[in-house]
Amino acid sequence: MKAAGYDVHLVVADGKGDALKEKVHIVDAGLVKAGRLARMIYGTRQVFRKALALEGDIYHLHDPELLPVAVKLKALGKRVIFDSHEDFPADIMSKPYLGKAARILVSTGFSVYERRVCKKLDYIISATPAIKNKFNAIGCSSIDINNYPLSEELADLLPWDADRDTVCYIGAMTSIRGVPQLVDAMQEVRTPSRLALVGRFTEAKTGEICKSNKGWHKVEEHGFLDRNAVRSIMSRSFAGLVTFLPAPNHVDAQPNKMFEYMSAGIPVIGSHFPLWKEIIEGNNCGICVDPEMPASIAEAISYLAENQQLAKQMGANGRQAVLQKYNWDSEALKLIDLYERILAK
Repeated sequence: MKAAGYDVHLVVADGKGDALKEKVHIVDAGLVKAGRLARMIYGTRQVFRKALALEGDIYHLHDPELLPVAVKLKALGKRVIFDSHEDFPADIMSKPYLGKAARILVSTGFSVYERRVCKKLDYIISATPAIKNKFNAIGCSSIDINNYPLSEELADLLPWDADRDTVCYIGAMTSIRGVPQLVDAMQEVRTPSRLALVGRFTEAKTGEICKSNKGWHKVEEHGFLDRNAVRSIMSRSFAGLVTFLPAPNHVDAQPNKMFEYMSAGIPVIGSHFPLWKEIIEGNNCGICVDPEMPASIAEAISYLAENQQLAKQMGANGRQAVLQKYNWDSEALKLIDLYERILAK
């Protein structure tokens, strides 16, 4: 928005003080040094006061914890947008630390609250078409603005001059993202390929399960790596893995990592969700598999390892799709147009 000529103020609550970065004004509401509940109560109150003092023409909120702020701003006649990055009620249903009854109760309660609040706002920006459809169905004005990568931040096309021996997974390593199934699949892969895991296990139990699996001897665990090191991993990978399990908030998501693999020119092995199949199979840039079946994952890995000219062509197809369709340029125009329409009201 700054590039489009808007005066942008970003209200945060990190306690690091106000700043000016790349001509964007960072306004610090202060850090609440207490538990999550206290931050939700007192932190949102501080954010509201700071935001109101700015006398903005448009208030664009991204965090569901700030929905009470949205209500207050709207009651004062302000123009308010809520940016729904994910289907939050569905996400709550996937929380492993909540029991089944608690998940249903919290998810249902938040869904009712979200509907009541969002109907009062000027517009809902949705990260995917499915989220947009959800809000439109309850009478909200909603548009999908996809979080595609910035053109200037696309990975460079990596040379593919010889057969590669690695398949990579880059990101948070959790059970819901299907990492145990990836490790299990490696013992069934027909070729001497290796799995490079880049990231950290955020669940101790998941790490223990993976490391005790017979497929672990074909795994390279790298931990967090900088961009150059990640690029090096991808330069020797014949495919990138994004085989999330079918949690409610995964099925209609569009993982950034998928587009990172595509921009680097390596094929994607992804979950066989309808939206993902549309992207991966629709652009002939990879293979979709059943993420809960290690044998399905192993077959895709083996096939691409054995057919690397095809894998190379799939990677090139993915790269072209990102350059032509799945980048931020067209989405930015949608956002600017939305702001202009709201301001014209």
